[in-house]
Amino acid sequence: MESEHTYQAPDGAALAYRRWRAPSPGGRPPLVLIHGAASNLTRWSEFLAATPLKSGRDIIRLDLRGHGASRFRGATGLEIWCDDIRAILQAEGIARAVPIGHCLGANVAVALAARYPERVAALVLVEPMLRAALTGKLRGVRWLVPLLRVAVAGIHLLNRAGIHRRALDSLDLQALDREFRARLGEPGGHEALARRYASLRDDLRIMPTAGLLQDLLETVRPLPLARVRAPALVLLSTGRMFADADRTRDGLAELPDAEIRLLESAHWIPTEQSLAMRVAIEEWLARGGV
Repeated sequence: MESEHTYQAPDGAALAYRRWRAPSPGGRPPLVLIHGAASNLTRWSEFLAATPLKSGRDIIRLDLRGHGASRFRGATGLEIWCDDIRAILQAEGIARAVPIGHCLGANVAVALAARYPERVAALVLVEPMLRAALTGKLRGVRWLVPLLRVAVAGIHLLNRAGIHRRALDSLDLQALDREFRARLGEPGGHEALARRYASLRDDLRIMPTAGLLQDLLETVRPLPLARVRAPALVLLSTGRMFADADRTRDGLAELPDAEIRLLESAHWIPTEQSLAMRVAIEEWLARGGV
């Protein structure tokens, strides 16, 4: 029931996505599943496999430009990703959808709701990254923005001259989640998960260097929360590895209609709290009639 597609963008970028077609469409807006930084559409493989929502809704999951099978070495960013998603929705004949994003993907969902409000019926934000709430290494990235922009520009020049890595590894996040979820009950399991999932070295194995740096730049950008009009469900982790939940909650006050829930997690809610995340999304959509 899930088919693979490629959208050819006007600038030549080939954008990979998959569409699940519901066997019994109920007229509900389709879901658009958006992965986070240094990730790909397999972030949502487990959710798609388990959720009963797929019986009555179409579901699109995609590789953002520069990630997974959407190989691209040029400029990326919130606006570009939003334009890509809008183009895919238009190509698929979808008027309105419910974007569900994790981490950087949640930021993309916010930007999409602000940039194209007519396309967004509601949105689900799993661990959105608000600039004022960032902690740890991500907080430090804010001060490196000018240097990172210079680095990205330099790498793009090298890429245009044909200088770049010829091969990148693939990453199946469903398999990786299973591996580390099995280790969470062991001594040092949570620390091992944090080391692996936050490893820039491992991220560079699956992404172009400029693409990873641009992910970091977009993660620390201010978000247009005040321009969002759609209702939102926000799932925040209790951990402070990348963001502070209290400061995130304060920043989300700009959203006019948001329900916020906390889940016990360091940051990777889809890995650490997959069932709780899925049930929260399903119940919220049912209760709101979206």
